[in-house]
Amino acid sequence: MNSPDANSPHPTIAFIGGGNMARSLIGGLLQSGAAPDHVRVAEPVAELRDALVRDFGVQAFPDAIAAATGADVWVLAVKPQVMRDVCAVLAPIAQTQKPLVVSIAAGITSAQIDRWLGSGIAVVRCMPNTPALLGAGVTGLYANDEVDAGQRDIAQALLSSAGKTVWINDEALMDAVTAVSGSGPAYVFLLAEAMQAAGEAEGLSTEAARALTIETLLGASRMLAADDTPAAELRRRVTSPNGTTQAAIESFEGDGFRDVVARAVHAARVRGAELAAAND
Repeated sequence: MNSPDANSPHPTIAFIGGGNMARSLIGGLLQSGAAPDHVRVAEPVAELRDALVRDFGVQAFPDAIAAATGADVWVLAVKPQVMRDVCAVLAPIAQTQKPLVVSIAAGITSAQIDRWLGSGIAVVRCMPNTPALLGAGVTGLYANDEVDAGQRDIAQALLSSAGKTVWINDEALMDAVTAVSGSGPAYVFLLAEAMQAAGEAEGLSTEAARALTIETLLGASRMLAADDTPAAELRRRVTSPNGTTQAAIESFEGDGFRDVVARAVHAARVRGAELAAAND
């Protein structure tokens, strides 16, 4: 970035879009020590603007140019369908300011954003997931060739405020990131739905089945995160020979559970690539 404050510990950040994910990142930034007067938000809906000012004390503007002018970092947090139009509006000042652009839009490539902003722009493409709203997310990040080491650190700090981060060296793999983690929470919610319904079918009350399902998923996730023990080993440890768990696992495997998951993740990856092509 050409701005003199770009490599400072607290660059000025403009969020283009003030929806839920932007709110999550803003909240995380402020909790990590960023000053509210270093954060700007462009949000056309007056009620959302007022809420951002009230809840976070940040500067809020009705249009993108007002928020982005003079900002070191732009966080593009708009829907993929409108990204091209937003970039067209911002392109003239992008060429003047040369900001670091961080995009959290699904299915939009860094090359598309760079081209729409006039080329020569440092772009970090990110794919956070919805647990980021609780500070418990995980984000895949890819940096184009214009991004320097200092800018990578800025993007890392920004997204780390919402959870863990994983850098991807090949942008073509970002669709796989979307398929595994971006869409992944919905897979877990579907599993939770199915487990609760199965528990109720076996006679448990709705309240008991829900509590047992949620706490089981939470506890199992904590075991996975506790150390580097592979999931396969943890599964083996709780699967006693000829026991109840083995009966369930054999039923899963017999019904092609792994193939079902693989096909689902593949379908999500393919759809991500289709979205990028449709928005080009």
